[in-house]
Amino acid sequence: MNCFDNKIIAAISTPVGVGGISVIRISGNGAVEVADSVFNSVRGKKLAELKGYTALFGKVYDGEEPIDEAVVTVFKAPHSYTGEDVVEISCHGGMYVTNRVLRTVLKNGAVLAQPGEFTERAFFNGKIDLTESEAVMDIISAKGRAAARSALGIKEGRLRAEIDEVKSLLIENAAHLAAWADYPEEDIPEVTDDALLHNLTEACGKLEVLLRSYDSGRVVKQGIDTLIIGKPNVGKSTLMNFLTGVEKSIVTDIPGTTRDIIEETVVIGNAVLILSDTAGLRDSEDPIEKIGVELVKKRLMSCGLALVVFDASRSLDENDFRMLELLGDVPSVAVINKNDLECVVDAEFIKSKADKTVFVSAAKGKGLDELTAAVEEITGAAAFDENAAVLSNERQYQCVVKAVEPLKEAQSALEAGITLDAVTVLIEEAIQSLLELTGERASEEIVHNVFSRFCVGK
Repeated sequence: MNCFDNKIIAAISTPVGVGGISVIRISGNGAVEVADSVFNSVRGKKLAELKGYTALFGKVYDGEEPIDEAVVTVFKAPHSYTGEDVVEISCHGGMYVTNRVLRTVLKNGAVLAQPGEFTERAFFNGKIDLTESEAVMDIISAKGRAAARSALGIKEGRLRAEIDEVKSLLIENAAHLAAWADYPEEDIPEVTDDALLHNLTEACGKLEVLLRSYDSGRVVKQGIDTLIIGKPNVGKSTLMNFLTGVEKSIVTDIPGTTRDIIEETVVIGNAVLILSDTAGLRDSEDPIEKIGVELVKKRLMSCGLALVVFDASRSLDENDFRMLELLGDVPSVAVINKNDLECVVDAEFIKSKADKTVFVSAAKGKGLDELTAAVEEITGAAAFDENAAVLSNERQYQCVVKAVEPLKEAQSALEAGITLDAVTVLIEEAIQSLLELTGERASEEIVHNVFSRFCVGK
């Protein structure tokens, strides 16, 4: 489906900066020869003489000038990440040395790899499917243990196995229907409506389980937009600092200190929260503060979770009541802060308006476990199974949706007594959507769009 024009590609595969080592990866037919042209081993041995998964120590040269000491590892096709000959040059970390080695490699026959091109070559060379390719970036971008373990499972084929099971069932039924219709003279068992309906229901059920896993998986992997809201001086900024572990927000006794929205990504249990500390919600004549309050109200309408903060030592007032009414259908956790002080707030009224209510003392670092449990439950992260097959992104989700829709139509058609020819067409439509999901029938445009989101060097 794709041609790489026999290009030898190279890129830095480690973060550029000061560090112990940097790795420059080279892939393609001729990668070993390119590496040999810039590297001399201390033993005088050539990389071309090596077997796969072996290495040599020596120096990288730009012409006659030595650049750095390096360990160079050779991976021979097809037993490499890309399925091609791959060489990895491990030199000292540092921007100058790393870039100098890369430039020398490029000067000697390689071209700079495009974002995701190494993994794209692995896909086209049959090393991994499209879902496993996307899991590579999920592993790199994982913000927590559950996300990392889940992505690793997908990389190892967990989602592919689930899709293959459904796809095989549908292909078997489609082939049986086609053979029975096309070869009536042959002794092919008749397809019964009951058996076919049972198989379609089973396939549809498995796919719907995957669809239901998507929202909780998104919270764990991509994060949920979360606002911390409340009146001034109830402890919103202290809660922000408590959750992030660093002083991101300014904490003072002066009402209205936070004017803008301060954002940070935090992991709380299995949930990833894209957390925003906001201006205090209250009536104010300060024009700057009023802008901040209006911005909070707009953000509240589109956020996925609100942490609504109250001061346990203060009674509810009109600002609190108005804030609770603003919540509407937004999933919310009421955080009653300063519970180390005498509690005078109407906690029962708050519980009647918020989805969950917890008591904490952000300043003293108490109540995190209770808050974590509430957030995990309300976002669905508590139900997330890191060992299950899950859909990782919107592309995968839409492919499954496009497979479920014709399967439901096929079930309705069977129940209505519509001819089996029409049912066969609908089953084949579902199969095509599943083939697009794994990349077996995906267009080059879809494939390139997937890999364009990767980092260079992966």
